[in-house]
Amino acid sequence: MEIKAADVAKLRKMTGAGMMDCKNALTEANGDYERAQEIIREKGKLVSAKRADRTATEGDVVAQIVDGKKGYMLCLACETDFVAKNADFLASANELLDIAVKNDVADIEALKATVVDGKSVESIVTEKSGQTGEKVELAFYAKVEADQVVAYVHTNKKLGALIGFSPAVSAEVAKDVAMQATAMAPVAISAADTPAEVIAKERKIGREQAAQEGKPEAMLDKIAEGKVQKFLKENTLLSQTLVKDNKLTVEQYIRNDNPAAKVVAYKRFSLND
Repeated sequence: MEIKAADVAKLRKMTGAGMMDCKNALTEANGDYERAQEIIREKGKLVSAKRADRTATEGDVVAQIVDGKKGYMLCLACETDFVAKNADFLASANELLDIAVKNDVADIEALKATVVDGKSVESIVTEKSGQTGEKVELAFYAKVEADQVVAYVHTNKKLGALIGFSPAVSAEVAKDVAMQATAMAPVAISAADTPAEVIAKERKIGREQAAQEGKPEAMLDKIAEGKVQKFLKENTLLSQTLVKDNKLTVEQYIRNDNPAAKVVAYKRFSLND
């Protein structure tokens, strides 16, 4: 049967797939829109399966703040910068974020399982593989709640952070701290909440380095502990030197604005890490 341009355009609007993919699907389905949509979804699964071993190192990080107290951030990842910079791909990332916000989704697994118009978010992401011809995946998702939540996403859309304060600080300080976290990639808010495995790893590295330098066996643990403390000072948010003013730590900067304020939540993601 003849497949008209209007039919192809209609299916494209319904699925987001390319024009030729829509035309081929309609041809195979003899003009049956429902079957054509199934064909396109099947193609997405096929592409996703074929490219499962590929790495999705490009993409778009997007964030949204609701009522100043809830923050949501996700990354929709793909294989090439060409796809990541496509307006439709960025729109897809924001559509997924809207789903997360609307359903107040707690974590990435819950987001993947969220159903919209009969389809799970996980299947929607799989369909994007068929539409782009690349591996597409939901690489990251996080939600933060606090008295005040601020988000910062770098201009290249490849990294961003969510910071929660309680009580609130000024808008300028909140933004500066979020930018600091995005740029400097702290492993945790403070030494107290740094994962034990991170500290153990740094302690082991410090001990091995000291041994290789020929330090006495009796001094190795003390030297390793000193290296751990240096690591924590440089790599935890509150102890880091403020990029904006190297005479202050981030903690001092916050306290100068509001002595009662604390950072109570921190999430960061980067496609480059």
